[in-house]
Amino acid sequence: MSALFPIYLGIFLGLCGIGLTIAGIYALYKRGSTVQDRLFHYVRPPQEDVLRIDNQRKDQLSRFRYRLNKTLSIFTSEQLQLQLLRADWPITVTEFILIRMIGTGIVFAGGWYLTGSALVASGLALIAYLVPGTLLIVSIANRQKKFEEQLIDTLVLIRGAVQAGYSFLQSLDVVVSELPAPASEEFDRVKREIQLGLPLGQALLNLSTRMESDDLHMVVTAVIINNQVGGNLSTMLTAVTETIRARIQLFGEVRALTSYARYTSTFLTLLPLITALIIYFINPTYFDKAFTSPITQTIFAVAGINVILGNIWLRRIARVRV
Repeated sequence: MSALFPIYLGIFLGLCGIGLTIAGIYALYKRGSTVQDRLFHYVRPPQEDVLRIDNQRKDQLSRFRYRLNKTLSIFTSEQLQLQLLRADWPITVTEFILIRMIGTGIVFAGGWYLTGSALVASGLALIAYLVPGTLLIVSIANRQKKFEEQLIDTLVLIRGAVQAGYSFLQSLDVVVSELPAPASEEFDRVKREIQLGLPLGQALLNLSTRMESDDLHMVVTAVIINNQVGGNLSTMLTAVTETIRARIQLFGEVRALTSYARYTSTFLTLLPLITALIIYFINPTYFDKAFTSPITQTIFAVAGINVILGNIWLRRIARVRV
């Protein structure tokens, strides 16, 4: 035990040194660059000074992001930028690509280090590469769905404001202040675009492009036509609102009628997996030779592809656009 004591003592002192180094780096990072920042721990500065310090830190971060995006501006993509706007993610295309690439590299290196297999590491890296794009698509779909659910309430607010004597632009202020996100965020963006000089029609078309909603496209078309040729905006909004309500009711009836097809597609997809699990629990050695033969591996691969294609085909049949 006495022979191992110096080793244990060295390990303990090394860990203490690493901990003190990390604590020192953290303290250096948290310490401000001005005298006011250092006095903050002893004498609380006025509120305006706190806001000034926060603004300085935000400005430094903004400058760093600006230089980064300017340096790597060659990797920008308008399509990806539109997707980030649809999801309302507060990052740029360059930052999204960097996050994806760095994450993929870290997962590949970690997988190779832990498993010792380049093939397994490549599979994990592929999954890590696909995860940000999948999350982006899911975020876009959820946000667009939530916006469609708020569309009727939005039209009711706009119609009420117009009937009370507000203009269409003034009615957007009511939507921004009364409704939660994403409707308030999107119409606030429409207001900012108009304030920056875009015509009303172009700002509304940009909104329709971001949300990809047939109902919203109908509303935007009606508002643009009314803005060009004139007429009673309140009457027009009433007619559009009733049309959208009828479409939503019809869509609900269609989903109820096609629910059996969706259930069948899910059941038939999961049935082979459930059957395989039941057989495995009954006889754990049943599949031992199945995964060692190239013929059975090919059969399983073809069967899995056919199950996926069948699920997609059944869902396409059950999908009805109203």
